[in-house]
Amino acid sequence: MTETVIHPEIENRPNVFTQAEIGWTPWLEPLTEAELTERHWAGLVDASRSKSPYFMLLARDPEILQARTKTDKDIFYNVTAGLPRADRELAATAASRTNGCIFCASVHSRFASHHSKRTEDVQRLLDEGTQADLGSRWNALVSVSSALTETPVEFGTPDIGKLREEGLSDLEIADLIHAAAFFNWANRLMLSLGEPTPAK
Repeated sequence: MTETVIHPEIENRPNVFTQAEIGWTPWLEPLTEAELTERHWAGLVDASRSKSPYFMLLARDPEILQARTKTDKDIFYNVTAGLPRADRELAATAASRTNGCIFCASVHSRFASHHSKRTEDVQRLLDEGTQADLGSRWNALVSVSSALTETPVEFGTPDIGKLREEGLSDLEIADLIHAAAFFNWANRLMLSLGEPTPAK
């Protein structure tokens, strides 16, 4: 890992939750494309991720990045069964809103809006927080995702009960837990490695 700490000078640093396409900049030097070996490209999984400073920083440990990315893709893109993509993105948004990760919340709120066509409700979650009234089913999904994010060891039977009352199957409940838990971890990683930048 690099020992060079970057202190970016950022004008109009984002300080509110938004669905706009904001950026992110690292506090440690990411790799450049010229430094990538076959091992690094394999770690990126998708070559297009070489354009992201976040993934190019994580590429310093390519095996871990590859495992992280394949897990991410399986949780959010493997929707042949279980929870719809919109609900998985809602869980990621709720976790990001709870953790205060403005960048992750912007990305996954856009996905939640796109897949659900409920842009105003998603924005209400960003503006008002996880107590926003989004309707019974989404309230349950947000509440459980937030509870798992705040204190994972206290997550339990009452939270599962909320999801069962909304008719979620075992597989759908597992999908929600995976989506919220993954972003509970991903937010903390991203918040510790850099900060958001304004939309261009």
